[in-house]
Amino acid sequence: MAGIAVYPGTFDPFTNGHCDILDRALKIFPTLIIAVAANPEKSPLFTLQERTGLIREVVRGKAGVTVDTFDSLLVDYVQKKGARVLIRGIRAVSDFEFEFQMALMNRRLAGEVETVFLMPHESYSYLSSRLVKEIASLGGNISGLVPPPVEKLLIEKFSRRRTP
Repeated sequence: MAGIAVYPGTFDPFTNGHCDILDRALKIFPTLIIAVAANPEKSPLFTLQERTGLIREVVRGKAGVTVDTFDSLLVDYVQKKGARVLIRGIRAVSDFEFEFQMALMNRRLAGEVETVFLMPHESYSYLSSRLVKEIASLGGNISGLVPPPVEKLLIEKFSRRRTP
């Protein structure tokens, strides 16, 4: 059995696809850190505190899972946490091209850190945080795309924006 793995991302918001990758990673790694990137350049809808709070609520009761934040070079964060593995989800070939480049750069920066690519269940292959936000912003049905606490907060956020 392998040791500690880090599952990094902006997670704005955390979707059922992210949950699926998390569950798959837990079958391989006994300890998993969900590392939420501050990433202000992406102009996230949710604050860092909201994202970490939602994820903590969603993963409550899952053994071996912790939620943390980082605002540094990812490989530096991974090494600081004593991990040697990065978990990345791949939905399509377009994801692979970007993630492959990132994995190679991370390997160059820290050769002892490995990247493990996991594919979500095919029912999540189209799912992205960006699409979920777009659907929610237009009042569409997002149930089944995100965990219930995320759905609730998304609906609240966008209903406030639509209210004059």
